[in-house]
Order: sequence, then structure tokens, then C-alpha cells
Amino acid sequence: MFILNLHMMKMFLLLLFGQVTSPGKHSLKFYLTASSGVSAFPDFVAVAKLNEVELAYYDSSIKRTELKQDWMIRLLGDDPHRSDRTKQNCMNYHKVFKEETDTFKKRFNQTGGVCVVQEMAGCEWDDETGDVTGYQQYGYDGEDFISLDLKTETWVAPKPQAVITKHKWDGDKARNVFWKNFVTQSCIEKLKRYLINGKSSLQRTVLPSVSLLQKTPSSPVSCHATGFYPDRASMFWRKDGEEIHEDVDHGEILPNHDGTFLMRVDLNISSVKPEDWSRYDCVFQFSGVKKDVITKLDKAEIRTNWGKSWTRNNEVPPSEFPAAVIGVVVGLLLLLVCITGLFIWRKKKNNGFKRANTSDSSDKNPRHNNGNKDELNDHSSQ
Repeated sequence: MFILNLHMMKMFLLLLFGQVTSPGKHSLKFYLTASSGVSAFPDFVAVAKLNEVELAYYDSSIKRTELKQDWMIRLLGDDPHRSDRTKQNCMNYHKVFKEETDTFKKRFNQTGGVCVVQEMAGCEWDDETGDVTGYQQYGYDGEDFISLDLKTETWVAPKPQAVITKHKWDGDKARNVFWKNFVTQSCIEKLKRYLINGKSSLQRTVLPSVSLLQKTPSSPVSCHATGFYPDRASMFWRKDGEEIHEDVDHGEILPNHDGTFLMRVDLNISSVKPEDWSRYDCVFQFSGVKKDVITKLDKAEIRTNWGKSWTRNNEVPPSEFPAAVIGVVVGLLLLLVCITGLFIWRKKKNNGFKRANTSDSSDKNPRHNNGNKDELNDHSSQ
């Protein structure tokens, strides 16, 4: 049986679920994950995120909802009845997920091993254009399984194993209308309400910690920024004050565990003469913020990992190396694990996330009768 410790698995889910919202767009998303065959990890996890910032978390081990933002605690934490309702709703979702997972495993003739069923429902609102989009998607072991077409109110089955589910769900008109209304109306209302309540936190600006990193003397120099918020940022290398693109590799913006973000941009220095190093610098920019964070390309400031220990000027111990970088390494290892047979939540170009699947016993799915997704916290009355 494949074994992952709980911390590593949570980091992996963070990387899977962390997607960057475009400038002007805001999102509210709900992720449900059911798994089996994964040691030391809850068999059911539910997460709610606003603009990729975690709002609430529930899993089958702790059996309670944890509010992750102070403003959410102030908004919802003083209602003990809400906490009870949320717990019961999550337990109901867990039960449905188990039924769906069992059904899906039969569809794929899977009797053992690692199995992961995922669901993502959510909405996006562009505060500049007013455009609204919604999505309700499922996946099985990292592959798209079925998704709702909001225009036709029918389901799209990219896998032959999902065709039976599609026919069942297409016939459940009430369920389909519920999901369409939820992701295009209720979700948007909650999104706007949360943006107002969390304004001071969500609209804050936190500058990054920037480091220069290098694996080996011949490796590219990585300009690594971590701890910044929001994710509407860019980073690039310059030479003589002009942005350069040749010999530059841009990494994606990824989430940290605390709701901040990290990113990197690599510069291939193989053709850079020693006397020209001072002509290069790394620039971090926030959208709408005039002041840039500029880091000069300086050998004395590069953190390396060759030799007996991590060094920076031959004196920085491992404990001072950025925790976020370690998190990225863990994430990369976990992604390799995915390729060997776990699950990958893939991004769909120009179409948001590719969601993992979680339902198939939907013909008796009680969730569409609940009139509210509960956002893990049953916030509809707010």
C-alpha cells in the first residue's frame, strides 16, 4: 500500500487545489475529496476557498469545521447551531461520497489499491466586466470523469465508464437545475458577501521575501519570492534595466500553507561573464503597486546546496533556508508520486481547473435537495 504522511498529503492537496485567479476576477470554490488506500490521511476532506485563500476545512478525522480566517470566525464563529449544522452537513457529504466512490470503483473494476474521488464546485465573478461563470465537475484518480454543461443542463462524460452516470444524472432534472442555480446565483451572492466581510484581509498587500538560489555551480540562478499576497504579481529578470526573455524560465505562482504565495524565475547564467553579473537584477512587481522589489545578481547573495551543507556566504544553516522552498521540493516529489499512479488535478487551458470526480450513485444523491452547498459552513443565512 502506498504511504504518505499527513503533512505531505496536505501539502500535495494544497498544490493540487491552488489555482491563480486572474486580475479583476474573484472566485469561491468548494473541494471535496474522498480517498481509500492512502495511509495516515483522512478518507474525506472538504475545503472552501475564496480567491484561493482557505476559508474553512473539514475532514473525517477531526469531524469538525475549522474556520481559517479571523474575519470568518468573527462572521460565523459565534453561532453554535451553525457549527452543528455544518458538522452534520459534512458528515452527510462524506456518506454520499463513500457511496459514489464505491460505485465508481465498480465502474473501473477496481477492487483495491489507491482510489481518489474529487469534486469541485464553484463560481467566478469579474468585478470589471460583471461576467459570471460557474462549474460543477468530478474526477476519478486524477482523470476528468464527468462535468455539468450549464447551458444544456446535461452532463458531459469524457470517459466511457462515466456514460452510465451521465444517463442517470441527465434524467434528474431537479438535481441539474439545483447545481446550475447554485454555481451561477447562490455561489455568486456568497462570493460578493464574503468579499465585503473579508475586505480588509483580502485587499491587503504583503511584500515577499526574495532569495537567489542555485542547486549546483552550473545550474540556473533562481530568483525565489515567497510570502507575498495577493497573487496578482509578476517577476522577471532585467539586464541594464531592460526585461529579458532569452535564457529565462518562469515558474507558476503557487500557494503557501498560510494563504500567501510563492513564485520563481530562473536565469541561465552559463553565458553570463563574471564582469557582467552586476548588469542583471530580478524584479518583483505587484499589480497596482508602484514600488518594485529589486534583487541584484550577486554571487555573495546566492544560496546554494552543494558541499556539505546549505550555504550562503558559507555560513547559513539549513534551518534558515526558506520553508516555502522546502514545501516546493515536497510538492515536486508528490507530483512524481502522482505520475506513478495516484491522482493529478490538472488545469484545463482557458477553462479553469480540471476537477476530480466524486459521484456516481447520484440517482439517490441527497445533496441536490439541500438547497445550499453549505460552503462547509452553511452560510446561506448570512
